[in-house]
Amino acid sequence: MLLTVTTTTRPATDLGFLLFKHPDRAQTFSTATGTAHVFYPVADDATCTAALLLEVDPVALAQGGGRYVDDRPYAAGSMLAVALGAVFRTAMTGRCDARPELAGTAIPLDVRLPAASCRGGADLATRLFAPLGWRVEARPVPLDPAFPEWGESDVVDLRLTGEMKLSDALRQLYVLLPVMDDAKHYYVGADEIAKLVRMGGDWLPGHPERDLISHRYLAHQRKYVRTALTQLAELDGTLVEEAPTTTRPLAVARAEAVVLVLRDVGARRVLDLGCGGGALLDRLVEDPSFTEIVGTDVSSGALDAAERRLSRLPDRARSRVALRHSSLTYTDPALAGFDAAVLMEVVEHLDPGRLPALERVVFEAAHPEHVVVTTPNVEYNPLLGSAPRRHPDHRFEWTRAEFRSWAGGVADRTGYSVGFRPVGPEHPDLGAPTQMAIFARKAA
Repeated sequence: MLLTVTTTTRPATDLGFLLFKHPDRAQTFSTATGTAHVFYPVADDATCTAALLLEVDPVALAQGGGRYVDDRPYAAGSMLAVALGAVFRTAMTGRCDARPELAGTAIPLDVRLPAASCRGGADLATRLFAPLGWRVEARPVPLDPAFPEWGESDVVDLRLTGEMKLSDALRQLYVLLPVMDDAKHYYVGADEIAKLVRMGGDWLPGHPERDLISHRYLAHQRKYVRTALTQLAELDGTLVEEAPTTTRPLAVARAEAVVLVLRDVGARRVLDLGCGGGALLDRLVEDPSFTEIVGTDVSSGALDAAERRLSRLPDRARSRVALRHSSLTYTDPALAGFDAAVLMEVVEHLDPGRLPALERVVFEAAHPEHVVVTTPNVEYNPLLGSAPRRHPDHRFEWTRAEFRSWAGGVADRTGYSVGFRPVGPEHPDLGAPTQMAIFARKAA
């Protein structure tokens, strides 16, 4: 699979700064789907081309339960999208340390995918990319040039040209490559909703093919699609007036708030207790200041999902994260001595009678410098409409007073101080949808 990105901005070699990949050096990365190579066929002041080549082993795919004869190892789709996210993760965030002003500037781009799986043909490729400002050239590839009567394949030779911020272009490709293919090579779980909204939040809400993109990206799973479309509608301002609006989905705002607190307290070694599918781990590993990250969960299925998510990271980033099967109600000596522990939307999944055990495990046995806890604010639920978007496994939800009472009692009993912050849009009477407690261990 091959993707090339060319620019003629001056100097064109600034593309290397944007991608965090030096034009004079070919680099190789291990990904979950194969070996990714990044190199520059052309690199001078006038023109610079960066190429991403993904080598996939079709025999290994077949041994993993796939088909031996298949176009998937050769035509761009979700495998290339995963490699794109792993190799150019920092570029996708819009960060450029050496040329910060360049990261926010639209530059001339020429993107080429000589073999892109597109179940819908050239017309679909145009419908997906043209509304984003691209000039689209999509040429169907024949099944066999020697036998034109066989017709065209589901593969197109795709070229996109236009002026755009590189980070925007990469995020669009990340989402739309598997949408064109209408298939993913990995299990699609609920965590894919947050990924879709995070990668598409700047452009997808107003896209004329928003529904089609959401259905295909989420593997046509109706429950996930409904949730994604609701969150995208919030971003687009198309919900009814009575519904709360926010500049970004609550799940995203919550994770960002947690990461901000961890940075503020200077944490470097972090526990994500009840990590689930790894949504927070994914954000933590993006920041190199977190040097050791451990995710724990009592569910082996959740840990499997987290492992699949982490397996798409470059080896260097993946080495900073460990996963551990562990219960929040049983002491685990391996969790002691960390700078911070996070319980993000976890406590409400425990029976109230188990909370004293959690208190002993986290605050007394693990005893980190800081503990960050988030949980829903039940007072806010009427603003969520007739179908509250809370998790069906919640054993309870606290009012703000109840949460403060519990957190204050824990702090008094275990030698911590505690402060509180709202997360999400605040109602003057009902507060914010998520409430956060930040515990700090008192000096001995």
